[in-house]
Amino acid sequence: MTEESLNGMKRSLYCGEVRPEHIGQKITVMGWVQRARNKGSLIFIDIRDKKGIVQAVLSQETADPAVFEKAASLRSEYVIALSGTVQAREGAVNEKLATGAVEIAAEDIHILSSAKTTPFQILDEVDTREDLRLKYRYLDLRRPKIQHYLFLRHKIVTALRTFLNHEEFTEIETPLLCKSTPEGARDYLVPSRVHPGSFYALPQSPQLYKQLLMIGGMDRYYQMAKCLRDEDLRADRQPEFTQVDIEMSFVEQDDVMDLAERMIVEVFHEIAGWENTLPLRRMTWQDAMDLYGSDKPDLRFDMQIKDVTEHAAGSGFGVFENTVASGGVVRCLTVKGQAAMPRKKIDALTETAKLFKAKGLAWIALLEDGTVKSPIAKFLSEEKLAELTSAVDAEKGDLILFCADKKGVVSNALGNVRLQLGRELGLIDPDRHELLWVVDFPMFEYSEEEGRYMAMHHPFTMPYEEDMQYLFSDPARVRAKAYDMVLDGVEMGGGSIRIHRSDIQEKVFEALGFTPESAKERFGFFLEAFDYGAPPHGGLAFGLDRMIMLLAGTDSIRDVIAFPKVKDASDLMSEAPSVVDDKQLEELCLRITKD
Repeated sequence: MTEESLNGMKRSLYCGEVRPEHIGQKITVMGWVQRARNKGSLIFIDIRDKKGIVQAVLSQETADPAVFEKAASLRSEYVIALSGTVQAREGAVNEKLATGAVEIAAEDIHILSSAKTTPFQILDEVDTREDLRLKYRYLDLRRPKIQHYLFLRHKIVTALRTFLNHEEFTEIETPLLCKSTPEGARDYLVPSRVHPGSFYALPQSPQLYKQLLMIGGMDRYYQMAKCLRDEDLRADRQPEFTQVDIEMSFVEQDDVMDLAERMIVEVFHEIAGWENTLPLRRMTWQDAMDLYGSDKPDLRFDMQIKDVTEHAAGSGFGVFENTVASGGVVRCLTVKGQAAMPRKKIDALTETAKLFKAKGLAWIALLEDGTVKSPIAKFLSEEKLAELTSAVDAEKGDLILFCADKKGVVSNALGNVRLQLGRELGLIDPDRHELLWVVDFPMFEYSEEEGRYMAMHHPFTMPYEEDMQYLFSDPARVRAKAYDMVLDGVEMGGGSIRIHRSDIQEKVFEALGFTPESAKERFGFFLEAFDYGAPPHGGLAFGLDRMIMLLAGTDSIRDVIAFPKVKDASDLMSEAPSVVDDKQLEELCLRITKD
């Protein structure tokens, strides 16, 4: 197969742009052969580019014999340039294509590149294993669906930039080679050749730099920031990801939240036509955990967790009474109209609760005939049963699911059972979208692994002034000026008002277990900057990849990233990470040892 050059041919239209108004015009299109059908005296060619597909046709009676012969040699995924005259399609109109009313009567074809048979068909409707698609990602990128996701990404980024530029923000890039300040997820480390034994860290976020930009007087900053974290992966998480990073000076919490929600509502309306009323609903972290068992509650369906600890204390059921006596709680979900739920499904819900460290679920079914079905009913008096059901607004036909354990375990277990019920019972309207703010997060959370309190968000978050008195006596009581935006049960992003005084920052470091020496070693350059005048400031960051995933309606973040990693953080296409040769290691003063 002889491959040709363009030889001066110029594209006049994208394939997907050809329309009836172009009939009679001579045009040139360029792209990939989706399909070539040789009918003997007629050859039909479907040509694809990023805008869509157009059909070209050649007749043996009228075409140049050399061009006809060339067309007969075409195979799927050959790259061609084709010139011809637009005409009304002679056969039936293809309603599935935007170009379906027209075709190109081909007069000249240049084969720019031939192609081997691809390992999978370049079609959206063909179900191909994800590992194969990612190994040949450059082929997967040709599929219209994946291209749509990446074009959508571009539109969203453009809309975000337009909004922030209009609001007097300045886009500033921050370094990728940073000082390692481990506190949270693991850093990716980069050895320095010119400083043997020393390492850079790739940024988990631009947190310190964006605060330093505020100290530097930049006032309003944003960046589409590349961030990297060496952590376990899930469908909605990648080792490298992009966040819409925002910081503002001379602001309080309401100022940041107002700007952020205006931006998101405007962009979502522009891109997806979603309607949301401002201001967005706000819910405290404590209420979210108590009512929905999650700090990112899905409000598209109504089913709140109810606390029945007070009623369970003297119920006569030993599990309830022992739990309450040991400082635990008893809470439940009322599942409307599900008293007849099969035992098999209840058992499956119990297994879900156990996955989240609960010992199990107790249940009471209030049957339509007025009788009660429950493995714990025999322990309850009629009065206590009536008290419990009344307390949770249960009626005939309802199912009540109880969980008794430590407060955190109960919230987590029932929160996940609630989500499972929402999915399985069809309670979630896919066309409904609920945005809200979760506010007043705890400043600290206790880590069993570390044996100490850790910052729930990060150690640069401002605590509420009235809670400062509990920094050392009762850290769990300290609330942070932190806020997360949640969409349909998914955390879209969040932020906080930052500490801008060195004395408060030093106290927070001390509460986290840092000695003055260790704080100075890790953050000395940052603390010193406060000595030269720092404005009150705050900001937030949205996970761009996750935002696009939600707007695109896909359930995998890998679909909206051009070259994603898989769950073990490897790249199936380039086979990264890979072994490097000994000379490179020697230059970095490194040696690989094996146990």
